[in-house]
Amino acid sequence: MIIEARLEELGITLPEAAAPVASYQPLVVSGQTAYISGQLPFVDGKLVTGKLGADVSLEQGQAAARACGLMIMAQLKAAGLLERVEQVVKLGGFVASTPDFTDQPKVVNGTSDLMFEVFGDAGRHARSAVGVPVLPLDAAVEVDAIVALRPA
Repeated sequence: MIIEARLEELGITLPEAAAPVASYQPLVVSGQTAYISGQLPFVDGKLVTGKLGADVSLEQGQAAARACGLMIMAQLKAAGLLERVEQVVKLGGFVASTPDFTDQPKVVNGTSDLMFEVFGDAGRHARSAVGVPVLPLDAAVEVDAIVALRPA
């Protein structure tokens, strides 16, 4: 219960793991690796929608990315894997943005910083942060993850 205790210490409450919105699994384990499907940003139970560079500010985008990170952890918890996290290996960040918006890395820092805050050095990861014209349900941000697990 080390991670659960760390979350409590930080005052972080994980949301309920979101159900898939299409035909896929939210999390798949192969060997000692968990692959978490792209998670959308829910803040106060509401999906954060819109585009960075238009109707979503950088700060709102970072909060949305943090919410995606919370949902990644919620999916791990729902699968009984949160305490088995050995290393956050890679995050893939997708930011709905206008063609002239170039701060996608700053947006996805919302997830990256959260992973380090919760998991310490095990939260340091490789990452991509790309701009896209639109995301499912008009979400502002989507983040997926690859996580190495300790043996059961």
